[in-house]
Amino acid sequence: MSKITITDLEVYYCVGVPDEERAQPQRLLLTVEMFFDFSGAAAGDKLLRTIDYFAVSQRLLNFGEGRSWKLIERVAVNVAAMVLAEFKPQGVTVEVKKFVIPQARYVSVTWSQNLNA
Repeated sequence: MSKITITDLEVYYCVGVPDEERAQPQRLLLTVEMFFDFSGAAAGDKLLRTIDYFAVSQRLLNFGEGRSWKLIERVAVNVAAMVLAEFKPQGVTVEVKKFVIPQARYVSVTWSQNLNA
């Protein structure tokens, strides 16, 4: 199985348990792995036979508009569901990195889901 990966896409979403933390969008990094057989696209050099990673990245950049979450776990699940529904990979893995603990580089969660799950 082949995959397309968008690594550490910088997005700004309202996320956090306290209301004050959700009041303003904060920086997150998203890594999205989309499992998809792109051999047909590679053979024919046709964008229509693969997942347009630019379109996925644009959708992710705007995904947080008008939304808020308490947990990055929920963000990961919601992003995965959206990617599966709209871009139709056979499976997806989403990692969300948040920068809230000064003594740590970041905190992250990872969620994997298949199209038929």
